Amino acid sequence: MLPDRIASTFQTASQGLDLQRERIAVASRNIANAQTSAPVGSDKVYRPQTVVTRGPGQQKFIDVLGDSMSSVQRTNARHMDPFKGPLGSIGDNEVPAKGLGPQFTVQETESFRYEFDPDHPDADENGMVRYPDVDMVREMAELVSANRLYEANLSSIQAEKEIIKRSFEI
Repeated sequence: MLPDRIASTFQTASQGLDLQRERIAVASRNIANAQTSAPVGSDKVYRPQTVVTRGPGQQKFIDVLGDSMSSVQRTNARHMDPFKGPLGSIGDNEVPAKGLGPQFTVQETESFRYEFDPDHPDADENGMVRYPDVDMVREMAELVSANRLYEANLSSIQAEKEIIKRSFEI
């Protein structure tokens, strides 16, 4: 059905926006906490975070393709039946896929750097202070990259809206 395909475009772009928003938030948290420390043995020390992404699996793509093909009318019986064949069968009780955007999780890492500062209140008996191991150059690059990709997803939404608007003018 056409509205499902339109919604799928917006859902995929929305998932992309969510991912980029989270990448920006994680990079910002890492930068903000780069110089935080905690007493030795404390669990309250900041752990650097990373966003781990994965794309949709092959089955998800097949489900979305099969769902979009279900609204296609066949003019010839020899044409591929969207409910049978290489795409597998689509049951009546299956929930249609909700876009092909990326999935992501935020993971904390146990990486720290140590600096010698015996006068610091969080220094251990050797005068070493534990800080999160945050690479500022990498985090700034993440911010720029995520910002550009966020803008690209917004552009795809704008383009789809323009296509819909122009199709109503026909």
